[in-house]
Amino acid sequence: MSGALDILCAGAVQGLVKALQARFTEATGIAVQGRFGAVGAMKEALLAGEPCDVMIVTDAMVLALQQGGTLDARSRTPLGRVRTGIAVRSGEPLPDVSTPAALKDSLLSAASVYVPDTERSTAGIHFLSVLRELGIAETLTPHLRTFPNGATAMRELASSEAVAIGCTQITEILYTPGIALVGALPSAFELATVYSAASTTGSAQAEAAQRFVDLLGSPATQVLRAEGGFEFD
Repeated sequence: MSGALDILCAGAVQGLVKALQARFTEATGIAVQGRFGAVGAMKEALLAGEPCDVMIVTDAMVLALQQGGTLDARSRTPLGRVRTGIAVRSGEPLPDVSTPAALKDSLLSAASVYVPDTERSTAGIHFLSVLRELGIAETLTPHLRTFPNGATAMRELASSEAVAIGCTQITEILYTPGIALVGALPSAFELATVYSAASTTGSAQAEAAQRFVDLLGSPATQVLRAEGGFEFD
């Protein structure tokens, strides 16, 4: 095998892919080159014809794309469930986010709130709905700092100076240096998203694509996934 594998991947799974790239390349001689971002942006890129051998997004989106014939119906491999959480810079006091009331107070106390795209990312869309349920969407809108994906939002949070807080998928929080996980959203607002990988139909690297999909979801990588914030039934 030779060449490169093109991947379109949700930001929530970026850390896992990067952790396995070298292992896969060493075993196969095939480089892995990925684009990471909000799931909506990844879907748009795939449907627009951007090169892609492996798609890694929410399980619901994988199923929909398989039904449309874009992804191989036999290759879907669930990777685990990821909850949405709250983060602050490492070393900062951890705010109370254990209840809706506590979360509301903590968000209102922050000078800025770092989040992924509130229109195309799983966590960003959900976080905006949480703000609406808390009745503080209009108040916090001027303080929102939105970025194309959660990984970027967390990197920017890590380098911020004012009292700030962030919200995105827990995997993106755990993989970002300089960021501390406060905890998952309160149970009333819990969002646990299953992510899956699948190879694309007509991939020129079909064998390698399936091999990478299998590696991502294999028992051999379950500990790595768990350490990175994935949960399993």
